[in-house]
Amino acid sequence: MPPVAPTPAAPAPVQEQVTQAIPAVSRPSMPSASAPAAPPAPGAPTPAGTRRVINPFLNNDPNQKGKRLARALVSDMVAYLPQKREEGLKNGTLKELFREEIKKSYEEYCDQIGKEFAESTTHFQDALNDILSGGKKMF
Repeated sequence: MPPVAPTPAAPAPVQEQVTQAIPAVSRPSMPSASAPAAPPAPGAPTPAGTRRVINPFLNNDPNQKGKRLARALVSDMVAYLPQKREEGLKNGTLKELFREEIKKSYEEYCDQIGKEFAESTTHFQDALNDILSGGKKMF
């Protein structure tokens, strides 16, 4: 039987090398999973200096929803067609230039809010005047 050459010493496993190279770091303790903090009850007083944040997108007030949707739809027109808006403001032809876009946006507004509600409020018209015409009463 031929002589067997001695095998070189195996290097330490990678995990041991990493553990030895990185000093131990203390980690902050995590809150116990057994007792999660409960949110304050509606109407309950909050501690001094803190404010309860109410998500406006969860608000069920139809007027708030109508205003927000109208402003979003009109803002989209301004964002996607800024040169057309500038031209309309400069020449006083904003209504004519945006006739089709306004019609489509108003139809979308009625679909989402309801035609009866849309016709009983001025939210869409207010958004056109505030955002599209830059505060001028054109609509």
